[in-house]
Amino acid sequence: MRFSTFAAGAVGILASTAAAIPTISVKGSKFFDSNGNQFFVKGVAYQLVPDDPLIDNNQCKLDAALMKELGANSIRVYHVDPSGDHRACMSTFADAGIYLWLDLDTFTTQIEQDKPQWNATQLEEFQKVMDEFQKFDNTAGFFIGNEVLTTGNGSVAAPYVKAATRDLKAYRDRKKYRNIPVGYSAADIATLRPMLQNYLTCGSNSSESIDFFALNAYEWCGQNTYAGSGYSALNAMVTQYPVPIFFSETGCNTVAPRDFGDQGAIFGKDMSPYWSGSIIYEWIEESNHYGLISYGAKVDASSPGAPPDGFPRSGTPIPVQPDFSNLANQWKTVSPSSIKAADYKPTLTPPPCPDATPGVWEVKGNVVLPSVGQTFNSADATKTSSGSVQPSATSTKKGDANSLSVGHVLAGLGGAVAVGFCLL
Repeated sequence: MRFSTFAAGAVGILASTAAAIPTISVKGSKFFDSNGNQFFVKGVAYQLVPDDPLIDNNQCKLDAALMKELGANSIRVYHVDPSGDHRACMSTFADAGIYLWLDLDTFTTQIEQDKPQWNATQLEEFQKVMDEFQKFDNTAGFFIGNEVLTTGNGSVAAPYVKAATRDLKAYRDRKKYRNIPVGYSAADIATLRPMLQNYLTCGSNSSESIDFFALNAYEWCGQNTYAGSGYSALNAMVTQYPVPIFFSETGCNTVAPRDFGDQGAIFGKDMSPYWSGSIIYEWIEESNHYGLISYGAKVDASSPGAPPDGFPRSGTPIPVQPDFSNLANQWKTVSPSSIKAADYKPTLTPPPCPDATPGVWEVKGNVVLPSVGQTFNSADATKTSSGSVQPSATSTKKGDANSLSVGHVLAGLGGAVAVGFCLL
């Protein structure tokens, strides 16, 4: 159901309801709400349909109620239609105390590592998503990209990610929007991760750097441990990281059922001083069997009106057990160490920009960032920055997005590769 109009009174009710939830901001390496309390993400990936799961408020109400029972305070959504009416769903989630972490790209505007570019069409489409969702107090943050880089050779796309960050932060500030954090969600590639996380925050110009870094990591499988899973190595890489970091996807399912033992580590004494929580992949049961809930039994995909993969994508959510209860119990028992915003005095500084290593990291230090309309050539990866490149205000019209299949494709699972790099 797509909402198109509201009576003036209904709009006023929605606005006042959404405004009741504290907003989220960044201070140093931590998130805080507008009441001064440190914020830890307890979220689920939520993409019921390819284009936009936030326009059917009947479905949002059903899901938000069960998410509240789960103990979630966040959802991550990968794709939306910025022209849709999202007021009702966003108000429903706000009423449940649930924040949104939203990817700005679309199926046709994401930055690609094979042929990186940052053009006016991409900028305009990212801006449309920001325009629509900046108005909601429970919009917690925007992702400028998701798993754009997955290979050493693909690292040449990193300056384009940083250029997009620069231009969207400049647009946010120019429009006098709330200072909603802009960050990046990375694939867990052991050889790539240390350089990437440092590169996206290096340099003296904070207007070009991400406000937070997030990691899609599936290293903790089954009944594992802090050291055995690789989480201790991940933690060692971020103790001096200057912006918030959290898991934007986690929840390995190679051992069933999932007990979500990693949540005790993420929110525990070793990691909670540095990590700001996690988002579990994912809400809906699909063929990959990561779902925390289902909307009924799988049907024959060839039958009339059936979803393309046979998995129902709407209706009353039914917990997938014991996974759902296992996660709820983990979140009920965690108690991360925290600090009030007024008492927190951040001292961390940006890391050095990583130097180039052939085949591993192809960007030499603090290179000049691409301007709008620029596509990659090999000289870009070695031209050192001597100052900020100003964002362009030009824009072009974008054609219709091509429809892709439902579901997020997992790439670069960290459990398949060893970890052991330190911050540069």
